[in-house]
Amino acid sequence: MDGKALAVSFHYPQRRGEAQLYADWLRADGFEVTDAVAINEGEGDFLTVGRRMIAATGFRSDPASHAELAAVTGLEVVSLELVDPRFYHVDTALTVLDERTVAYLPEAFSPASRERLQELFPDAIHVSLADAQVFGLNAVSDGRNVVVAAQATGFIAALEAAGYQPVPVDLSELLKGGGGIKCCTLELRPAPDAG
Repeated sequence: MDGKALAVSFHYPQRRGEAQLYADWLRADGFEVTDAVAINEGEGDFLTVGRRMIAATGFRSDPASHAELAAVTGLEVVSLELVDPRFYHVDTALTVLDERTVAYLPEAFSPASRERLQELFPDAIHVSLADAQVFGLNAVSDGRNVVVAAQATGFIAALEAAGYQPVPVDLSELLKGGGGIKCCTLELRPAPDAG
């Protein structure tokens, strides 16, 4: 955010080697990178909604990483708890559609987290379990166009009804490995031009 990044610190040892590669790449691209102390799964469990961050715990990221994220970004961090192991990252249970709107699977979150989401995003789109299981929520939006799993047909219809332009993509082969559209992206938010 604004040219600053908190380095990823993966939960599973098999992925830990990736962390330094990401940090090195970000530094080479001009980002100020802070090394993580607590386990965090990066954009899998951290999502930007306007000038606020959504951060999740439950299966991968440590709750202490939320304070680290707030310190690095200077933004409000909303902590949510995932409760369904099928949705092990927040980006499998919630997607950001624009600066004020999200879509999510309510039952993937604890009751307290559902209340918080309802408070923050009263106009959110609630997605079905069937659409979430095909990683429909592992989507990417520019605020109007939403690149979404083609198999998430109910979510696609809800997006159209809400005025968004769905862009269905078949990534069913990637789904077999536990990934979706958002997993193929890295949101870069460089520092604003000083001039």
